[in-house]
Amino acid sequence: MSEFKPEKIIVSKAKDKLTLVYKMGDRISLSAEYLRVYSPSAEVRGHHPSDHVLQYGKKNVRIINVKKVGLYAIQLVFDDGHDSGIYSWDYIFSLKKNYEAYWKNYLVLLAKESQSRLPDTQILELK
Repeated sequence: MSEFKPEKIIVSKAKDKLTLVYKMGDRISLSAEYLRVYSPSAEVRGHHPSDHVLQYGKKNVRIINVKKVGLYAIQLVFDDGHDSGIYSWDYIFSLKKNYEAYWKNYLVLLAKESQSRLPDTQILELK
């Protein structure tokens, strides 16, 4: 069993943030958008690194349900219909630990693909 197993899981009233509370009072809080774009599902990550599918338009995504998966993970259900990611405690800790690098990389990829965090928004660069 993971050393990162929380004692409590809280979804904010706005359903835009997930907080894990640990025995010693430590907390990990991550936005629904970040959790959605870094979903560990095959639909997002693929089966090989080259299969990764960039997620865009997820700024306003919300968490509508959290399901326990054994003693090692949770499954998040998002209001855009995505529900296939199994988030292990270790993976959530990794998302928090690497937040700055992962988020920066995500924003770079969005710009490279002329995509936006906002739904139904496309960015065109005129040079």
